[in-house]
Amino acid sequence: MASSLYSNAQHVDFESVLAMDDPGMVSMFEALMSSGLRGFLGCPAVVYEDALVDFFENASVRNGVVFSTVGGQVVEISEKLFAESFELPVEGLEDLSEMPKDAIFDARSIVSLSGEQINLSGRKNQMKMPYRLLCDIVAKAISVKAGSFNAITVEKFSLMTAVVCDVKMNWAKFLFGILKKMVAVKTKQAKGFAIQISLLLATFPAMELGEASEFPASKILSKKTVLRFVSINDRDGAEEVSGAAAKKAVSKKRTAADIEAAVPKKKRSLKKKSISSLELVEVAEEALVVEPLDVEEPRCSSADAVDLIIQQVLDETRAADAPADTTEPAVTVEKNWCET
Repeated sequence: MASSLYSNAQHVDFESVLAMDDPGMVSMFEALMSSGLRGFLGCPAVVYEDALVDFFENASVRNGVVFSTVGGQVVEISEKLFAESFELPVEGLEDLSEMPKDAIFDARSIVSLSGEQINLSGRKNQMKMPYRLLCDIVAKAISVKAGSFNAITVEKFSLMTAVVCDVKMNWAKFLFGILKKMVAVKTKQAKGFAIQISLLLATFPAMELGEASEFPASKILSKKTVLRFVSINDRDGAEEVSGAAAKKAVSKKRTAADIEAAVPKKKRSLKKKSISSLELVEVAEEALVVEPLDVEEPRCSSADAVDLIIQQVLDETRAADAPADTTEPAVTVEKNWCET
């Protein structure tokens, strides 16, 4: 189906968009006109689907010229024919790698929504609304790249810089180079330029083009479709901001169970707690509370008794801490309450 050749395309109705009550949008479209792209982006929107299918099936590049066969007739498209058909500039930069670094630097601030320089590896929602639309135009109608149209790339931004900063481009050579990539065998360049190729084919006499189809109105940038673009992008932007805020709130709100799981539990130590002197005294004092002895033994003072009990507790503690595999026989020492 030829419709797949312009499923992501965009065209511009300059008369409609220049009458908008939106100074930012009008200024952006005026910059497109000043760059020399009005004839290419705003040409009559007619598509010959059958002829387009034939063109791409049979096209090739020889000596810098695009050849094809449409309806049995040979078609030859040169860079000169391409430039004249759309009144494209033939002077200026021919390669995006030649784009002045200072122009790119300035453009990063000009298009920025926040006023700070945008990130060239970010998304187009960093930009003011007119430049988000310009990003779509250069991606879909000029460079014709497949993939995400929300991501900013160096190529897209270089093309935007040419428009925003009025950098002179040899659009004839650049756009014809993209056409050659479209018909080359070994290339990943997406196929497009459906309207432009249809108009070029119509310039050949006695060409059987088949029935013409109107280009979908939804893909033509007019006052109506631009307002719809703004509405969708405003809504998506609001949803993205609220989604980011909700995600941030959820990440901050952690339950007690989450915190407990995140904090590693301390391993129980196997070390014996040392016994303080105060604890020894308390043990000794408790040991003194005993029943009276029936056997008459030499008596000593309570202080001496406390000292003796402390010594016994220390001896027992040392014995408990000693290695279990000691082979020395235990020595039993008979101790009295006090020495006589």
